[in-house]
Amino acid sequence: MRYILTTMLFFLAKTMLAQDSLTNLLDKEVSRQQAGKKQLTYATFKGTQLVNSRTIETLGKHDLDFRVSHRFGDIGGEFGGEKSFFGLENSTDVKISFDYGITNRLTAGISRSKGATSVRQLYEGSLKYKVLRQTDDNSMPVTVTAFSSAVVSSMASNSKPNTPDHFNSFSDRMSFTNQLLIARKFSDNFSLMVMPTFIHTNYVINNDQNNIYAIGIGGRVKLNKRMALIADYYKVFRSTASTNSFKANGLNFYNPLGAGIEFETGGHVFDFTFTNSTAILENQFIPYTTTSWKQWRFRWGFNLSRIFSLKKHK
Repeated sequence: MRYILTTMLFFLAKTMLAQDSLTNLLDKEVSRQQAGKKQLTYATFKGTQLVNSRTIETLGKHDLDFRVSHRFGDIGGEFGGEKSFFGLENSTDVKISFDYGITNRLTAGISRSKGATSVRQLYEGSLKYKVLRQTDDNSMPVTVTAFSSAVVSSMASNSKPNTPDHFNSFSDRMSFTNQLLIARKFSDNFSLMVMPTFIHTNYVINNDQNNIYAIGIGGRVKLNKRMALIADYYKVFRSTASTNSFKANGLNFYNPLGAGIEFETGGHVFDFTFTNSTAILENQFIPYTTTSWKQWRFRWGFNLSRIFSLKKHK
């Protein structure tokens, strides 16, 4: 219970109309700024997601973001190649989510994911709050957004003890992610973000860790009006004792790295991605990525977003 309270305390504290492009909406937002006031920096990122990572962007008030994310199987290695059509016949994880803009700075979300570890059938609730906003005159040089999520598994408990999916109580099914997303838009063509991260899992097996810290970095390079290169990477800090224990049992963990191409098509944002992580939710892909780019064990994936305006029109 104390972790739920911690998560909520962590949050004490535009995108588009259904038929408009994201670019047009951002232009409208800028034009509404009153003369003499500091101009806020908009469109640091085109959407709320990079490859694996969330971005600092929040939804506009009363906007609804319907998103589908998918990770296929290994392109190469033992499980990839032509026999699985380079991973396209397999699926490691699928996520369907709805995010809603309560205000222009506060977004709430719910999602359902397949899950990519032995813990599956994952429901997520999240909050995202834009704490600070970059200004064009650099009096505030960065945008800072706080993100927090709680994830619960609905799968049947494994009867075998000391397994990740053995649950003695409801709280054993839960994990929590807290992040500070700190980003700067250096120009219209380049944005960079760092992501200090803390993940707590209520129940873990022997020699695993309840608490995992990580630091992420992500960026976007604009190619033209509708396309951009995107990438993100996390350095995960796991204890030597835990790492060696898993290695002794033939399991290695790798830092998640993703890259892709982003397309904005006037109502949709589509990311075509490659990543070594099999999972989509932070509580799984950050601490439990077990496949490596060096072994050709990375995969195709995509994130597809469609934003609807639920504003009342006069």
